[in-house]
Amino acid sequence: MDLDAFVAVHRPEWIRLGRLVDRAGRPRRMSADELDELVELYQRAATHLSVIRTRSYDTSLVDDLTTLVTRARAAVGGAPDPGWHVVGRFFAVTFPLAVYERRRWVLATALGSVLVALAVGLWIANDAEAQANLAPPSAVAKLCRSDFASYYTENPAPSFASQVWTNNAWVSATAVAAGALLGLPTLLVLLMNAVNTGVVGGYMTSCGQSGQFWSLILPHGMLELTVVFLAGAVGLRLGWSIIAPGPRRRVEALAAEGRAAVTITLGAAVALAVSGVIEAFVTPSGLPTAVRIGIGALAWAGFVAYAWSYGSRAAAAGQTADLDAAHGAADLAPVA
Repeated sequence: MDLDAFVAVHRPEWIRLGRLVDRAGRPRRMSADELDELVELYQRAATHLSVIRTRSYDTSLVDDLTTLVTRARAAVGGAPDPGWHVVGRFFAVTFPLAVYERRRWVLATALGSVLVALAVGLWIANDAEAQANLAPPSAVAKLCRSDFASYYTENPAPSFASQVWTNNAWVSATAVAAGALLGLPTLLVLLMNAVNTGVVGGYMTSCGQSGQFWSLILPHGMLELTVVFLAGAVGLRLGWSIIAPGPRRRVEALAAEGRAAVTITLGAAVALAVSGVIEAFVTPSGLPTAVRIGIGALAWAGFVAYAWSYGSRAAAAGQTADLDAAHGAADLAPVA
């Protein structure tokens, strides 16, 4: 092939492509025919570039054509947007869809955790021998009299909110990351969380302070525990992807679940910040119990409604929650 003749024949196409790329900065001003022409010329230029790379030592020609093809690809496929559009898509599509796709795992994790906590709580509340074996009576009396309630007021609200958020975010991230070890550490984290909650609730009930327990747990706990269940479900599914990857290769299944885990961990951190604010400013406040629980219920219902409505809408539209999806498709160019 005569390379000089090849370049001479196709250079007008590259010039035309460059002009169309410039116009693509304002695509609304382009006609449908121009948009079709842009796509066609981009595909042809990609093919030309592959030919020239194998047959030319003219680096300036290769560099110029590479730049043109790169700009054309951005105009055709859309350049990655590091701005608010990406943030908006994360909260409108990526995060809620990732949660929605794992809704059954979340429900199963929540149900299992709640049943364990209730079972432990009832056991402690109704078994005097278990009460005496787990903690001395003096410690239980102090818990019921002051320690449980003072936990929410012993530090200034702003610093307490930061402390609570940091701790809960760490627990959630641990539950997610531990899924890589077949999900077994995640099960342990969920079990410990459920048992601890059940033990405290059982002791508070045994000394007649169940009302105080629920009035201080529910305002922030509805949202906080939902996020913990979500993190646990993600960790368990991550571990299950190693055990039973399905039709995908095990490494592919693990990579896909890992990317989803990153997405959900980031979104969960935002939800935990909200629950931390409620725990620091609403839970110990002087507001009536019904109002405090109502605020917590609204925050919880808002999170669930947001994840369900946006997630189901994105799923119905065929969207993807995979962070790597935008990079998964290869460029296609005509061969003739």
